[in-house]
Amino acid sequence: MRQLLLLVTLLCLAVTAEAAVKTRIVEYKQGDTVLEGYLAWDDAGKGKRPAVLVVHEWTGINDHIRQRTEMLAKLGYVAFAADIYGKGVRPASQADAAKTSGIYKNDRPLMRARARAGLEELKKQRFVDTRRLAAIGFCFGGTTVLELSRDGADLNGVVSFHGGLSTPRPQDAQNIKGRVLALHGADDPFVKADEVTAFQDEMRKANVDWQFVSYGNAVHSFTSIAAGSDNSKGTAYNEKADRRSWQAMKGFFAEIFK
Repeated sequence: MRQLLLLVTLLCLAVTAEAAVKTRIVEYKQGDTVLEGYLAWDDAGKGKRPAVLVVHEWTGINDHIRQRTEMLAKLGYVAFAADIYGKGVRPASQADAAKTSGIYKNDRPLMRARARAGLEELKKQRFVDTRRLAAIGFCFGGTTVLELSRDGADLNGVVSFHGGLSTPRPQDAQNIKGRVLALHGADDPFVKADEVTAFQDEMRKANVDWQFVSYGNAVHSFTSIAAGSDNSKGTAYNEKADRRSWQAMKGFFAEIFK
């Protein structure tokens, strides 16, 4: 009987904790462009807490990004998925995604401005401790948070999940204020060895506090279930790399937010 009561209590606590995570869509602007982000926070928490900006893949804010944002909220952070593309701009095909993401890859000042707009919107949220901020990004988003960091944003740290590492302005790494964690698929055909080497040299020359973790048997998009399981396509989900990289991020946050 005592064990049954304990089980019921634990289940009730789990349901309560789940229900405490709140979400809402947030409309904001960068210049004249209307953007639409996704905010998540634990409503049961009290007082200010660290906050994390999340930047989407090349298809824009999707189920995967909303899920990650909510996962961060469950860890006790205020999390905000920034919209780089603009309200209603959600590419439906790979061709459209490549075209849309290419606009920002070829215009890094615009990419940085959109990311900064998301960061500023996150800082406005009432539970955010603006002294403890981080940013994470997936694929295109990984590239974006690295650019945001190179732009001198006040971040304690950034985490890139299978993101592009190259930049047209490697000298801007001297502007990085926080720590950097790059989580990479060792067999990623889209981020080649020379790009990895150039990124590491960039970090060293700028004396950045950086880490680079490479996951064996993982290709691009290893955190996304929607990528399928066929490594030969260059993009595929990898459960081990997904789990290990998320754990690495949690350890990184424990360090930078202590």
